[in-house]
Amino acid sequence: MSSATPAGARDLLGHRPFLFFLSSRSLSRFSSQIGAVAIGWQIYNLTGSAFDLGMVGLVQFLPTALLVFVAGHAADRFERKRVVQACQIAEALTALFLAGSTFAGTISEIQIFVATFVLGIAGAFESPATAALLPLIAPQGSLQRATAISSGAAQVATIIGPALGGFAYALMPGAPYGIMMVFWLFGALLTGGIGRLQQAPVKNGGSSDDLFAGVTFVRSNPAILGTISLDLFAVLFGGVTALLPIYARDILQAGPLGLGILRAAPAVGALLMTMVLARHTINRRVGMRMFQAVIVFGVATVVFALSHWMWLSALALAVLGAADTISVVIRFSLVQLATPDEMRGRVGAVNFLFINASNQLGQFESGVTAALLGTVPSAVLGGVATVAVALLWMKLFPTLRDVEKLE
Repeated sequence: MSSATPAGARDLLGHRPFLFFLSSRSLSRFSSQIGAVAIGWQIYNLTGSAFDLGMVGLVQFLPTALLVFVAGHAADRFERKRVVQACQIAEALTALFLAGSTFAGTISEIQIFVATFVLGIAGAFESPATAALLPLIAPQGSLQRATAISSGAAQVATIIGPALGGFAYALMPGAPYGIMMVFWLFGALLTGGIGRLQQAPVKNGGSSDDLFAGVTFVRSNPAILGTISLDLFAVLFGGVTALLPIYARDILQAGPLGLGILRAAPAVGALLMTMVLARHTINRRVGMRMFQAVIVFGVATVVFALSHWMWLSALALAVLGAADTISVVIRFSLVQLATPDEMRGRVGAVNFLFINASNQLGQFESGVTAALLGTVPSAVLGGVATVAVALLWMKLFPTLRDVEKLE
């Protein structure tokens, strides 16, 4: 493949480093999604508390908040694929601990929180390194398409993973953790097979200014700042992931298998959208398209919140996932293309901090507001707030709104 000619989807899938990257990332996503179902259902079975479901998100977020800048610097200073490998091995060992404790019948709420915290540490280092790998692997001019394909493969894992996790948990509570361990170990092997990549060396050694260079860069670029902060606040208010066990058991009466279906539904919509984006990239008004996608995300959240029918709930989540994919592809491509390679790890760490703040703190916020206001009012309020944030950000960040093209 020529580095000057944008590669098509088939060419990208025939590019060995990208194929190994894709497979490894998908296996990691499989494990994460299986774990989300198993941990959520197990915690709710042990405690019956919406607040404790929210605490899972907070425990996952804390390592990101504490280690994000160190993790970003590590992704720029060390070979990125080795950082990813080390994280995948640590995650596999944590899954082994959860499997052993569950099979032995000694698992406790505290043990699950500790394991979740360790997974959060590994994820804090893995995500910036993984994100910074893709621009080194994708041929020039093909990052948006490579991002869409990568997102689509991850969504396949997100579709099958929750259903597999729910099914495995229904058969035997420790089984999901055993599957996670195997997938993470295979992912580490595939990461090692990517091959040697030309990575720009980090400048200025290890000074504190160097550690926080990603923050300085994001603050100086209004389009990137607007993109990352939009995702933070939109998903912080609009995320309903933490409430899915309550909807599955108490509102829709669907059980653990139904929970797996609900968790998979956003990925179904996301996969369909990535199939479109892999063939037809967004070539104009990309900033406005991202704002429109966030608004659709908020509206779909409100529909899900009010639904008492399984089919409508799944459909709303699928629409939500499709809209989120448009936002993800635009955000990732914009951030990576506007960032020098020697800073991609640190800027990626800032991005990861914002994403985790929206996802994990969003889970905590959902759990707390559900405990205070009730499940349905909490979800409705979150969807309305997401739409309001998108409209406000269009006024606050006109540079982002007016972005026309990515590549």
